[in-house]
Amino acid sequence: MTRQDLRRQGEETLQRLFGEATQQRGFANLLTEPVFGGVWNRPGLGVADRFLCVIAALGTFPRLRPLRRHIVGGLAHGLTPVAIREILVQCALYAGFSAAEETLALAAEIFADRGIPFPADPPEDASLEELTARGAELMRSLHGARATQGYAAPDNPTTGALYPTAIQYGYGEIWFRPGLERRQRALVAVAGFTALRLPEQVGKFGQSALNMGLSKTEVIEAIIQTAPYSGFPPALNALGALSAAFA
Repeated sequence: MTRQDLRRQGEETLQRLFGEATQQRGFANLLTEPVFGGVWNRPGLGVADRFLCVIAALGTFPRLRPLRRHIVGGLAHGLTPVAIREILVQCALYAGFSAAEETLALAAEIFADRGIPFPADPPEDASLEELTARGAELMRSLHGARATQGYAAPDNPTTGALYPTAIQYGYGEIWFRPGLERRQRALVAVAGFTALRLPEQVGKFGQSALNMGLSKTEVIEAIIQTAPYSGFPPALNALGALSAAFA
C-alpha cells in the first residue's frame, strides 16, 4: 500500500465515521494517512469497540474537543447513550471523579442537542457488605490468582487503607452497572490504563481480558487504537507489558 492509498482510505474512513473528509489545519495528512487510513482500518476490532477505546482514552485526561467528536461518532456507529455514560463513569475510577464531572456534562450536552434524554442512574441499593462480596468474586473471575497480588494483597496494611474501597466501588459497583458487557469493560480498562501511561495495569487487565471473552488480537488492537489519541510511546510501553504478560 502506498501513501496515496492510505490517504484515499483515510479520507473515505473520515467520511464514513464522521460525515466529513477534511482534517484540521496544521496536520496536513498526519491524521488522514496513519490514523484514519491505517489504525482505523486495521482488522481485529470492530468499529464500535474502536470508538469505545478512543472515548476511554480521551475521557481519562480529559480532552473535551476530540471527545465531543468521538462521542457523536460513537452514537452513530453502535454505542448507546448508556454505554457512553458507562465508559465515562468507569474512566472516572481510573482518572478521578473530577474528570467525569467534565466528561459527563459534555455527554449530557451532546445528548440534549440530539433530543436524547440522559440515561437515568441505575439503582444503588447494595450494602457495603454486598459490594465487598461481589467485588471480590468478580476480581477472582477476572484476575484469578493475580487478584490478591501486588497492591491488591489483602495483608498489605499500607495499600489496605484504600484498596477495600476500590473493591467495593470499582469492582463491586461500577463493573455491575448496566450498559456495558464485561468484555467492553475490559476494553475500557485496557484503553484507559494505556492512556494514563500505566503499563503494569495494562499487562494485568490485558491478560485478564481473555477471561472476559476477548481475544489476544482484540486486546492488542485496543492498545493500538489509543496511540493516535494519547501518544505512541505509551501505547508501545503498554504493548511491551502486554507481550510480557502473554508470555
